Amino acid sequence: MVDVVTGTGGPAFHTLGRSGLRVSRLGLGTMTFGQPGWGCDERTAGDLLDTYLESGGNVVDTADIYAGGETERILGRLIADRGVRDRLVLTSKFSLGVRPGDPNAGGNGRKALLRSLHGSLERLGTDHLDVYFLHAWDGITPAEEVARTLDDVVRAGLVRYVALSDVPAWYAARVQTLAQWRGYEPLCALQLEYSLAERGVELEFPSLCQELGMGLVTWGPLANGLLSGAYSAVAADPDGAELPEGRLKATAAQRNPATDKRNPATWRVVRELDRVAAELGVSAAQVAVAWVLQRPAVGTVLLGARRVPQLADTLAAQHLALPSELVARLDEASAPPRTVPYGFLASLQSRINAGVTAKPAGYERR
Repeated sequence: MVDVVTGTGGPAFHTLGRSGLRVSRLGLGTMTFGQPGWGCDERTAGDLLDTYLESGGNVVDTADIYAGGETERILGRLIADRGVRDRLVLTSKFSLGVRPGDPNAGGNGRKALLRSLHGSLERLGTDHLDVYFLHAWDGITPAEEVARTLDDVVRAGLVRYVALSDVPAWYAARVQTLAQWRGYEPLCALQLEYSLAERGVELEFPSLCQELGMGLVTWGPLANGLLSGAYSAVAADPDGAELPEGRLKATAAQRNPATDKRNPATWRVVRELDRVAAELGVSAAQVAVAWVLQRPAVGTVLLGARRVPQLADTLAAQHLALPSELVARLDEASAPPRTVPYGFLASLQSRINAGVTAKPAGYERR
């Protein structure tokens, strides 16, 4: 549900969900800012922000947990130095907390939300956030409490729009339905991981966003660098080639399945991605980002980087239109396993609907 608004000679913008907020197709993720080990220092962070702004983008995404709050402090200083606060769609997130052992320092309850929000505003040096995301489902806090508290912070003028990140589809649907039913501020977006190496989002979330009026904002289009083109040698020899420098190597010992996607299925994707990129004469990273941009319901793709050349390369993906035959090859190479009930339902549609579609293209404007 992307309503595209294109300025003359500039980047494409769209309204986020059913809100009136204009956002760019590519956003800047700031998780690397001030992050020890695999991130970048403040000077490089400033260069990354400048490169992004020069490309015409306006979405800058952060979170209270990044680098223990230091990311927000760095970002706040960089924004103030450049005087660009008003032109940005500045987003942050709450849920994970920064005080281990304190049960109310994290989670999605009212106390934790308000503590996190005031802390983010102070560190960022601003009086409001343009979009405030619940960072991750805590499995405990009722949807009613989340929906009401998010509405409260909008009414208080501390937040302009509200959204969710990394939640089950049923929970997002419940929060949005409650908001619509009770007259609360509706969710304008869902933020989720999506890449050629991680396509689980496709099972429910694109149709959920289209049906309930939320924009799909995605992160991790390069799967922590695996789809950047830097891992071609590893894909050819997974057991023998050495990992290149980067976040994955720095955290490899943890073998966290949420961030480390080294497996035979991903190496197959990397090899096909390299072939497609070579045929187009562009980088693998550009192809990986462009593929996500062209998926149904995707509005904005967040890019992360720790060096300017990395960001400059992926920003070029907004001008890359992948031919349908190459998209089909990438889809086949990255196809996830069939999952109940989605695979079964897909097999029944032609029998159930006899070729009828919900609406012809352009029948209605979302």
